[in-house]
Amino acid sequence: MITYKEFIFLLVCPTIYGSVYSQNHPTHSPSADKPVAPAGYELIWNEEFDRDGKPDSSNWSHEYGLVRNNELQWYQPDNALVKDGLLVIEARRERVKNEFYDPDSKDWRKNTEWAAYTSSSIHTRGKHSFQYGIFEIRAKIDPSLGMWPAIWTLGVTKGWPANGEIDILEYYQVVGEATILANAAWAHERLRAAWDEAKIPFSTFLKKDPDWADKFHIWKMEWDEDFIRLYLDDELLNEVDLSHTLNPDGYNPFRQPHYLLLNLAIGSNGGDPSRTSFPRTYEVDYVRVFQKKRK
Repeated sequence: MITYKEFIFLLVCPTIYGSVYSQNHPTHSPSADKPVAPAGYELIWNEEFDRDGKPDSSNWSHEYGLVRNNELQWYQPDNALVKDGLLVIEARRERVKNEFYDPDSKDWRKNTEWAAYTSSSIHTRGKHSFQYGIFEIRAKIDPSLGMWPAIWTLGVTKGWPANGEIDILEYYQVVGEATILANAAWAHERLRAAWDEAKIPFSTFLKKDPDWADKFHIWKMEWDEDFIRLYLDDELLNEVDLSHTLNPDGYNPFRQPHYLLLNLAIGSNGGDPSRTSFPRTYEVDYVRVFQKKRK
């Protein structure tokens, strides 16, 4: 049995945490709670992950290969499985040949011959999109070094960042410190993207609850035509004023439908995973979307 001080040290130093402590960490059961709409709202879409097997293809599609941010993982469908009421995305250390390899390409996604890790990224693009509402996602993240789990949305029109990105959850290393983030991004006149970011050190949550990493938590977004508000366990992390989120052409990407993504990236902002033991898992219990009742 480790002491509170040792527990905090292991979690704030996730290389050690990933190699030692969480390997014996128990998996908690999914919630038995049924969706309950907030006053004045109705449930318009939900995914409870209550059917074992692959994610429901009527709801989810997969990203494939090397995708973004110079991350280390090869995305493939095999790493996403629904079991016992949970979506389990598994990060593995395994060498995969890049089937799109081109040594003459200037694109890292093509001139990288081998990927050293695999994981999954699923999304609702072309199947379900939403404009405004309350989004609730219950999930449990693995804070091991190298992990970059996310719950996020992208607008259905325009390319990034002009389509708008909402990060309901991101967890990664910020200047070497494990951090929970809640963000929005859009196009900037001079920079590639403008950001409204909230960055909360992971140690903040551990000080409140040393067992935080052992538990599922609820990430929530409240989104209307004026504001995006991002919460973690009912604590407001960030409020984005949509009167300021205009692309250079005047288009507001947060006043259009967005689709949802769930993924576990490895490396890049997540940090160096070379000393972390594998496999690691990112578990999602449910996704629920509520919108205001029509009058």
